[in-house]
Formats: sequence, C-alpha cells, structure tokens
Amino acid sequence: QDFNRLRALCLSQGLLFEDATFPAHVSSIGPNLLPEDKLRQIQWKRPTELQRNPYLIMDGVSRFDIMQGEIGDCWMLAALGSVTLQKQFLENVLPKDQGFQDDYAGIFHFRFWQHGDWVDVVIDDQLPFLNGRYLSVHPRTSNEFWPSLLEKAYAKLRGSYQNLHGGYLSDALVDLTGGVQVQFSLKDPPPDLEEILKAADKSKCLMGCSTSGQLRRNIELRNGIVQGHAYTVTGVAKVRYRNDWKHIIRIWNPWGHGEWKGPWSDDSPQWDHVEPKFREALFRNKADGEFWMSYENFQEQFSWLYICNSTP
Repeated sequence: QDFNRLRALCLSQGLLFEDATFPAHVSSIGPNLLPEDKLRQIQWKRPTELQRNPYLIMDGVSRFDIMQGEIGDCWMLAALGSVTLQKQFLENVLPKDQGFQDDYAGIFHFRFWQHGDWVDVVIDDQLPFLNGRYLSVHPRTSNEFWPSLLEKAYAKLRGSYQNLHGGYLSDALVDLTGGVQVQFSLKDPPPDLEEILKAADKSKCLMGCSTSGQLRRNIELRNGIVQGHAYTVTGVAKVRYRNDWKHIIRIWNPWGHGEWKGPWSDDSPQWDHVEPKFREALFRNKADGEFWMSYENFQEQFSWLYICNSTP
C-alpha cells in the first residue's frame, strides 16, 4: 500500500481511510486472544473520537509514553522502549510525515525490518476497545497516540493482535532496527558480563532482559519483579557508595508501573549513602516502572540479557 497515494485519495474525497487489509473487525484481533463473548464486545474508535485534540507525538518520544494494555506483548514494548533511547533508529520506524494536525485522513504508516528490507506498513487509526478500556498499549498522556498506532502496525505485520501475545524480545529488537542481536544466559553468564554491559552502554546498543516463568507468566513476586516478563535495560552506572565504587543497572517495566523493591530500588536506604552529585544525576523516585538494582541482583532475578546493535 502506498501511504502518500492513499492519503491524497482520502483527502481529495473528504474521507477517513479504512484499511480493508487489516479491518476494524474481529479477524484483526485473532480468534483466541479473548473469549468469544468478549470478542463480540470489541469496539473500534479513532483518536479523534476519543480526544478533542489528539497528537501523534507530544514533547518528543519517550519510553515513559508507553503503558502496556491487555495484550501480552511486553517483548515488543520492551524493545520499543529501548529504541526510544536511540533517535536514529526511531526515525526509521516512525516517519515524521504524518500526524493529526496537517493532512489528517485517518491513515498512518510505520516501518519494520523484515528479511533484509525496510517494509512500510500502512494502517487506519481505528483502535480496539473492550468495556471502554484500551485493548492495545495505552498512552500515559491521554492525547498522544504513537505507541497505540505503532503497535497496531506491528500487529498487522504479524497478522493479528493475537500474534503479539507472547514473543521474543530478540526478534522485536531486530524488527525495529535491522540490527544484529546477541543474547546471554544470566544463569550461566560470561565471566566478563560487567565489561560487556559497560561496552554495550558506551556503544549505545539497545538492551533488554527477561525473567523466566513459562508456567507462571505475569506473576508479580513480592520483590516487585514479574515472572515470564520482558524489560528494557536503560542504563548502567558506577556510583561512589560508602567510600567504595558500586556498579548498578537501570531497568524499565513496559507496564509503566511495577518496580523492584530490593536494594537500590526507589525507596531503598542505599541512596542515602551515595555522594550527592551521583544521587542527583541518577535517582528518580517516581512510579514509572523504572528502577536501579545491583549487578548481583540483576543476575539473580533475570534469566536472559539481549543486546542489539546496528553492526556486529
């Protein structure tokens, strides 16, 4: 589908685009994502019906714009959270020639890497709702819609929203960057894991991690870590702590809430013993799904680390 040609056609006819190849219909959700009675209750709404003044992007793009919806696509959203940290990748995926302000015709497009090529995926902006709640990823700011629309384009690429329910973070990192990815088992980590993390951070690689839990997906432990779940690694740092140096790692949960409660978490006493200049630079006590933890706890709590870069 040619985005520019379709948009021009809709504008000339005064119509909002309706995508016959991925319609506002149960077939786009998939037969097994929800019980049949709930599938029948799905309603499709455009952002212009939900908000008086919708935007594609407000104040730039950030991982904190994303809050996972009812679909279990944390693997894709964790990769997307990582991509928001690297603007050069983001501009590939999220073309700038669209929005709700100029030439709006209910049509958007996004790009994904598939089999050695960037593929342009065109969608209409009708989003699925169940009982008045977003089925898809929902925006933290109520009138910013890039996460929901990008997720819809990825669902179209994969065949249905149901096909986003469970997947591999490593696949999503490649689909969003065209890069090369490598994964490390944290249960049997390489001896130089600390050096690998520092080098990856310095090289501005995209990083993610996941917890094990095939049988108990999305179960939150008492320490705040979710089983069978994917997260984004958003930073590594070395801090001056009690007259010594401590390596810590920062992680973000695509739910947009739900954080580690152990050492180096938002409420932990460790921060009271960190030199003020480090604390001011690194510490944010906010319920935004992002937290710090020690390398030791990271290896205990997570089972896989994924690193993706544009070149080997």
